[in-house]
Amino acid sequence: MRNTYQGLRTQPEAVKKVSRANWMGLLGSGSFFFGVVLATITGLWWPNNGAMLGTLVLLGLAVGVLNITGKEVVPFLVSAIALVVIGTASFATGSGETTGVFGRLDSVSVGLGSNLDDIVRNLAIFVAPAAILNALRAAIALARPGQAD
Repeated sequence: MRNTYQGLRTQPEAVKKVSRANWMGLLGSGSFFFGVVLATITGLWWPNNGAMLGTLVLLGLAVGVLNITGKEVVPFLVSAIALVVIGTASFATGSGETTGVFGRLDSVSVGLGSNLDDIVRNLAIFVAPAAILNALRAAIALARPGQAD
């Protein structure tokens, strides 16, 4: 009878550890999903809303801390670089104005290109804080003494 009680006593501790790990994983995944949805919505309707952009930065920090594992750092940084480059790129038009990467699509449908530019720009704002954190993490890992292959 005593062994049964001890088995029951240790089981909730194991459940707590698993549920905490699951909770952190869900929080990180939820932050990423919510950040992508928020970047898309703000890009369509409120591209210059400071509160929404600040929320994207905070969600990006959460994703950088909770979601990216050591094996995922390099692929994440490559995709983040692509998003930031596309999100911040602009081209000169013939009339002396500048437009984003998708700006020429405005001739297909009014606002299509500018909306896509705003969405990609907001995705870049969302991903940049996570990229900075993980780039620093990778640099620190490279700078550790005695880690040569």
